[in-house]
Amino acid sequence: MKLIDFDGMFDEKLTEYMEQNKGKYTEKQWENVIPKLYKKFGDTYVAKVKCTPKEYYGNMTDEELVKTFEGHLETGIPVSEFLCDEIEKRNPVEALLPLTESENSETALYAVNLLGANEKAFDTYFKILLQENADEDVRDAVIENLKEKADEAKERALAFYNQGKQTEYMMEILSRVTLPCEEIFSVLCAAFKSGENLPMRASYLASYGDERALPMLLDAIDKEDISFVEFQELKYAIEALGGEYNKPRDFSSDDDFIAIGEASDKEGFSEIGLKS
Repeated sequence: MKLIDFDGMFDEKLTEYMEQNKGKYTEKQWENVIPKLYKKFGDTYVAKVKCTPKEYYGNMTDEELVKTFEGHLETGIPVSEFLCDEIEKRNPVEALLPLTESENSETALYAVNLLGANEKAFDTYFKILLQENADEDVRDAVIENLKEKADEAKERALAFYNQGKQTEYMMEILSRVTLPCEEIFSVLCAAFKSGENLPMRASYLASYGDERALPMLLDAIDKEDISFVEFQELKYAIEALGGEYNKPRDFSSDDDFIAIGEASDKEGFSEIGLKS
């Protein structure tokens, strides 16, 4: 199928329309008008392709659709919303999966976003997570998708955690599991007690939402040697689990506190019992 720059066509028509309607809308109004015009364009007959943009993609097979999508990314021709909408509507998982491992990170990221939290993509997603050289944006998108269906992904995440593979990513996924699981709670507590990466691991406990972690968090926040950043995350976790900590603390000599103070008027610090 030929690659068509529908967005380029729309931009040309939009320029003409804006010229014809100069002064009719304010800049703020144009922000609302343009999306409506774009949506209308999707149902507008285009002589060049003898159909509407929506029909152009609707007439393709799944393979043609994904091949066209890949072609747009490889050539730099803008990917129209009409193409993405058609892919999302059909959800051609088998055709999209190979693109997640493309050497072109933009292609891989697009594919992961289109696949979303589809369980059929989980094997591929975990394969990506286990790659040491995985693109950071692609990996982050994969993690977000797995977190969205953490209950369905937990067995694989636990297995890889127990094998010592990408344990931080696995804990991030496990922290979003909603069904009670003693093994997950034990994993998150043990990781927190290790003292490593304290702010992040406190956030895992906050996300998991088990109130039994409160005493451990309260003990940690009361220590005099914690940093300002650690204090902030611990306080957030405590409050997320229904607890509170109001003891005044002095972080005036903490480098992060000083840096934040220099970048702002320190508004709100007094509300959390900090001295500057």
